[in-house]
Amino acid sequence: MDQLTIREIVEQILRGQIRIPAFQRGFVWEPDRVAYLMDSIYKRYPFGSLLFWRTKEKLSVERDLGPFKLPSPKEDYPVDYVLDGQQRVTSIFGVFQRELAMTNSVEWQDVYFDLKADRSVQDTQFFALPAAEIDPDRHFPLNTLFDTVAYRKATERFDDATKQTIDEMQAVFKEVRIPLQVFRTEEKATVAIIFERVNRQGVPLDTLQLLSAWTWSEEFQLQEQFGDLAEQLSPFGFADVGGDTNLLLRCCAAILKNDASPEALMGLNGAQVRERFNEVVNGVMGAVDYLRSHFSVYSLANLPFSTILVPLSVFFATEGTKERGYTDEQRRAINRWFWRSSFARRYSSGTLRNLKVDIDEMAKLRDGKPNDLGAFSVGLDATFFTDSNFVLGNVNTKTYILMLAQAGPLSFISGAPVDLAEKLKAANRTEFHHLMPRSFLQKSGQAAGRESMLANMVFMSRSDNRALGGVAPSLYRPKISGDEGEVLAHAVCDGALFSDDFEVFVKHRSTLLERFAAALVA
Repeated sequence: MDQLTIREIVEQILRGQIRIPAFQRGFVWEPDRVAYLMDSIYKRYPFGSLLFWRTKEKLSVERDLGPFKLPSPKEDYPVDYVLDGQQRVTSIFGVFQRELAMTNSVEWQDVYFDLKADRSVQDTQFFALPAAEIDPDRHFPLNTLFDTVAYRKATERFDDATKQTIDEMQAVFKEVRIPLQVFRTEEKATVAIIFERVNRQGVPLDTLQLLSAWTWSEEFQLQEQFGDLAEQLSPFGFADVGGDTNLLLRCCAAILKNDASPEALMGLNGAQVRERFNEVVNGVMGAVDYLRSHFSVYSLANLPFSTILVPLSVFFATEGTKERGYTDEQRRAINRWFWRSSFARRYSSGTLRNLKVDIDEMAKLRDGKPNDLGAFSVGLDATFFTDSNFVLGNVNTKTYILMLAQAGPLSFISGAPVDLAEKLKAANRTEFHHLMPRSFLQKSGQAAGRESMLANMVFMSRSDNRALGGVAPSLYRPKISGDEGEVLAHAVCDGALFSDDFEVFVKHRSTLLERFAAALVA
């Protein structure tokens, strides 16, 4: 493993040798965190290594280094792009450099060594301070440590003992060696895989942002196209699709390459995307329309997995202004795949592998070829509805809500159909309530903390819930003014609700829910 001194990092950045690729997120560390890094370096605590990608090819789009605009390289390529450690590199440069002015609106404060702070293993001796809080007799500026003239001037005011303390501190920062791994390659697909693995705990598929930046930015303004698509989708409640760069890039790769992986995207170029982007737009628009009309999905947030949009967009991708139709057999196949994917939590792991299979099978279905779309196991039984609690944003809950929507829910008070578009666009907790009220269960000593299991939840407005009250179902039963049997049937429920016995009710309803779900995945 290589090593870099702080001076080398600062000098290489000033020469334009170290650069930040556009696929990296911006500088996000707060000033106090920068100061803590300085304290860790000073106390020789582990603070991580850096990973650079050395290449001879200049990326078409690069990012500034936090608040600093990077100078152009003063020497021929290769240069080093930071794959891991951008926050640390930016912090180190910002603390010690004295040449570049800040040009970006990034929160930044200079860091100082507190000469009067207690020397302990836990408390920091370094602080990021605004100008108004600086005490010249106490706070020594770190940005003088590598500038001989500035350092001499900053230390001249102190007595010999204090100067020695400062000199010892300076020596630590001059001598420290920062671990560095340098990865040399011109193969961008390999870099994509490495970046993805390094950033597994970050935002999913930042790699696709990477690919967007270096593959298309000069020839094709992909972000503008995505913005236009967002405007087209906005009236349908799907404007957020246009803002999900990663999702749309996956759709692009799936439609143009039949593969949503980073490697597949590397085979594309701006011209290909520009020439066929209308297919992408048609595919996404067709998929959104299908989701709305067949599953009552009125926003991206309603989907158990946003990646469901990717294979579906492959089916609907067409050239020009044509809309793709579908046969009844194709409709049944798509619907079966949708419900099986949702109940099986298909994209919770092995996402790229499962996407590749589903994209291939969806393309076969589209082309009228034999296919195995949805031919994977689904371990579905009544426990799905009794072992999961109702938590908005949870995959099982989203699946459950869409399943209830398939039943065409009715108001418990009026018997009128529930406005699914309004309720699901809002997608908040006030549109769903307990069939056996929580207060009744708690007073009767039933449920034992299981009140909010899926099997006890239903589409119900806040006003309906208030009208029914928190009483036993047998007591609120007379308030159901519509056809009681119809209201219950459309809630996938039966008269066991009015037994006021939670266990009896749950057994009955979870069985009904299981049968309903089984019909959807069959």
